[in-house]
Amino acid sequence: MVIVMQQVDKSNKNDEMLSDDVEQYLTFMLGGKVYGLEILNIKEIIEYGDVTDVPMTPDFISGVINLRGSVVPVIDMSQRFSGKPTEHTKRTSIIIIEVKNDDLIIEVGVTVDMVNEVLDIHPGEIEPAPSLGSQIQTNFIRGMAKVEGKLLILLNIEDVLSVDELSQIGSIQTAAK
Repeated sequence: MVIVMQQVDKSNKNDEMLSDDVEQYLTFMLGGKVYGLEILNIKEIIEYGDVTDVPMTPDFISGVINLRGSVVPVIDMSQRFSGKPTEHTKRTSIIIIEVKNDDLIIEVGVTVDMVNEVLDIHPGEIEPAPSLGSQIQTNFIRGMAKVEGKLLILLNIEDVLSVDELSQIGSIQTAAK
């Protein structure tokens, strides 16, 4: 990832935020809640179907799919967050994302109840993840954005899974090649 630093002349800055500062997030439903993922991680969105079960994998791994000749592990986000599997409907989708684990890039499918829309969000509208005490894990939350008077949880997909879990997923993908 390359980060470009831009010096802004604050003396000429007006109250409007610069349009270049906008980040885009794909919003989706999961267990009745709305979440957002930065679109830079997203490769594509496909209809849910043809997931092949892989024995002896964690419960949150639904299985694998064949995506144009590549084997892609599929994670059930509802199972991961709440311990309850996603109820599949006509609107259930798989978001194909790239996750970086050390110097390895892993392609992973994420099952969601329904994909909503892409939103433009200014970084100034994003608050840091709340501190809920040491017993509650919030490192997977990139931030909280206020959208139309409601809070939107923005996920940091690299932190939704632990390094060990990403290694397991990477080994599933490697073994299937």
